Parts: sequence; C-alpha cells; structure tokens
Amino acid sequence: MAAARMLSSVLVLVLMQPGALCARRFRGGRNPQPRRSPPPPTYRADRGDTTESFPLDFTAVEENMDNFMAQVKNLAQSLYPCSAQKLDYDMKLNFLQNTSVTCNDGSPAGYYLKESRGSRRWLIFLEGGWYCFNKENCDSRYETMRRLMSSSTWPQTKTGTGILSPLPEENPHWWNANMVFIPYCSSDVWSGATAKTEQTGYAFMGSLIIQEVVKDLLNKGLNNAKVLLLAGSSAGGTGVLLNVDHVAELLDGLGHTGIQVRGLCDSGWFLDNKQYHCTDCVDAVSCAPTETIKRGIKYWGGVVPERCRQTHEGEEWNCFFGYRVFPSIKSPVFVVQWLFDEAQLTVDNIQLTGQPVQESQWRYIQNLGIELRNTLKDVPAMFAPACLSHEVITRNYWIDVQVKGTSLPRALHCWDRSLNDNRNNKAPPKGCPVHLIDSCPWPHCNPTCPTIRDQFTGQEMNVIQFLMHMGFDVQKMAQQQGMDPSKLLGMLSSGS
Repeated sequence: MAAARMLSSVLVLVLMQPGALCARRFRGGRNPQPRRSPPPPTYRADRGDTTESFPLDFTAVEENMDNFMAQVKNLAQSLYPCSAQKLDYDMKLNFLQNTSVTCNDGSPAGYYLKESRGSRRWLIFLEGGWYCFNKENCDSRYETMRRLMSSSTWPQTKTGTGILSPLPEENPHWWNANMVFIPYCSSDVWSGATAKTEQTGYAFMGSLIIQEVVKDLLNKGLNNAKVLLLAGSSAGGTGVLLNVDHVAELLDGLGHTGIQVRGLCDSGWFLDNKQYHCTDCVDAVSCAPTETIKRGIKYWGGVVPERCRQTHEGEEWNCFFGYRVFPSIKSPVFVVQWLFDEAQLTVDNIQLTGQPVQESQWRYIQNLGIELRNTLKDVPAMFAPACLSHEVITRNYWIDVQVKGTSLPRALHCWDRSLNDNRNNKAPPKGCPVHLIDSCPWPHCNPTCPTIRDQFTGQEMNVIQFLMHMGFDVQKMAQQQGMDPSKLLGMLSSGS
C-alpha cells in the first residue's frame, strides 16, 4: 500500500507539470539516440527548465520490492518520450582544487562525480588495490600498475556498477544518491599524509586526498546532505575504517553538524594471523600482513584514528586490522566480509592454483572461517557469507548473494532504517536483520555464492565439484560427522 501511495504521488507531480515530458526536446541539436532504461530523473532549474526537482526516495518500501521497482522503471521511461538525447549516467573526472595533494608520482589527485539533483544522500567510494611499503616494491608497482600511483592515464568518465549504479534494478537502495568514486593512487591503504621526499621518492597522501575531496564536494551540494556513506572495497574498505571518523570530524569542524556520516567496509576486514607458511618479505603479497603494515606505516607517514592510536601507542600498525580498530570507531559502520576471503588466503600463502589442496591447507582454510566469525561476532551490522571471493559491493551480482535469506542491499536498507529509527527513538523494524553471518563451515557452502570456474577449463563448478576439486573427502567427513555420505552431499548441495 505504501508503495502504491508513493507511486500515485509521483504520478500526480508529473501530471501537474505539463512541460516536463518534452522540456528537453532536441536540446543541443543532437540526433535521437537509443536509451537505456533510466532511473527517475531530477530536473535542473539551473539550465532554464521551468519544472521543479522532485527527488524520489523509496526507503519506506518494505514489501514486494521487485514489483515496485518494475513500476518505477516504467514511470521513469514514461518521463522521456520526447527526449532527443542519450541520458548520461557516467561519473565525470574532477581534479582536486588543492593541487598540493597528489598521487604517488606528484600527478594531481581527483575523483569521479555523478550528481543527483534533489537527493540529499551522498556515497563516496574508496577504490582498493593492495599497496607498497618500500622504495623497491613501490618502483616495481609503478612499472606494472601505474594507474594505482598516477592520474596520468585516468579516463574522463567512469560507469558506476553495483552500489554505484544509477539503475534501480541493480542498486535498489542507493541508485538515486550522488555518486563519488575516488581512484586509489596513494598506495598507502588511504592512510598517508606526507609529501614526496628524496628518501621515499613518492608522495603518500591517501588520508589527505579523502579530506580534500570532501571539501571540494561541499561546493557541489554536499553541504546540504543528510547522509554521507563512506564506502570502499579491499584496501579501500580498510581505508573506510581508518578515515570514517576523520571525515565526520572534518565536517563537524567546518560547521556541517547535520550530516550523518556512516561507513561501509567491504573486504577490508583483514586478520593479523600467522601465515600457512612463511616466505621472504619481498612484496605486499608474499609478506605477513603485520610485517608489511609495520614497514608501510613508517614509509607512508600513516595516520590512524586518534582513539586507536592511544590504545596502541607505539604499535599503531594494529589499527589497520578491523577487529582491533573497530571498537574505537564512533561512526556507524556496516562490515561486509567473505568468510573465506581470497586476498586473506593469498597473504597467508594459501595458493589455490587449481590443484587439490593438502589436508593441512584445508584445515587452515576452515580455521580461517572460524577466526573471522569470532572477530565479527560483536559487530552490530554485518554481512558475512561463507564464500571464497574478494570484494562485492561494486559487482553486478551483489544483489544475488544472500545470508539466511536476506540479500546485501536488503541488509543495508534495514541498517539505514534502524539508524533512522534509533535517531527518532523508535523501536528497530521487525523482520529486518542487520547482523548476518553464515554458520556453514566450508567455502562456498552457501548456494548463493558467486560462481566459481575451473582455472584450467573455465567451466563452472557447483559446490560439490568445487569442494572435491579442493581435495574435500566426502567419505571421511561423513564418517567424522556420523552420517551417511549421500546425506552429507545433499546438505552441501542445499547449503545446509
């Protein structure tokens, strides 16, 4: 009923503005172009349009979301029957106004922006991409992954996917927010605050880049924001944990106390556990996580949250690990973490190269899932599927993965509602979970996990094929569990 009333209200607004449907006819002299199915538009008064802006925010919709979104899509299409130009959904590159804050090589840092006029919600996304921690491996990174250290080859536009998508069928909760993508070009897990020196040969300004982007955005509408969600994946996810309070404090200090700052950490909750086997510390992939961060934080001049710094004074490297820094964070943070994260397994020297794993490796992988569950148990808002993968919120399939019957977009919607209800002294919504963690014990025991392909043949593998491919012994495991092997196979297939 709420959805129907809302849709009716929108239709009334459209009908009240007869110039809306053809206001953009043949503007700019372009020929008609084929159109993608757009989200509902917001009209721009600054271009001389006589129509008003009417933001559409469907956070109150609770049931029958798929049907409602189909109606929204049809409405969106109806708004443009006379359009003679292709709608532009891409984010556009902007360089920082403060030119002293740069990428590693001294080239200008910047961000991609797609504005959503009328929306008071902003999503700022921090890109991931490992890091380097000394002159030698930073030089190697510059030769092989230059786009992660320099802006010299950045394209002028970028298309958002997953939670950055402007399409409601791909991004049901955040599609009409103002979207900001900050490319990762500081190689410091978004922690650095030091200019280029002869000793380092590079600038490390990840933390400063975030602050300067926020300052620039205040002149582009962020000053009127209600909610700012600082999100990131992998190193960007860790960057969220390190910077979300800094952003909140920056805005408060500039007088914007009404903006609610929140964090979304995707695949950045790493463990400082013991590696499966130790190797020489040559680069960020081969070194133990603690060793690389200990070296890196000195090389970068890394900055960590003040409360965490006080807790781990002299050992600030601890603040780069989620379960250690999280208790010190004031801002609300939602954690998304695969229980069997591929990047974590890589730094732990578990190489899944297509050969069956040894029994000791299999035990190590299972123990990793147990350790991650233990570190997440006190996190109020989280989504942790038992999958072997890395990163998710900007993937096209992010709406398909579920934990206990709840999708990630739905969980984020519930979290958003619970925060709003808490601010208004209301009871949290029923049937709207925000603490979701798989209990099944093996990689990909969740049937909604992303598809796995054989690295040699390229063919898709189901759960049983994958587990056997990794050396899982069904007969032995069934015997240990005291059950029939066929029953165990059935449980694996269903994700029980």
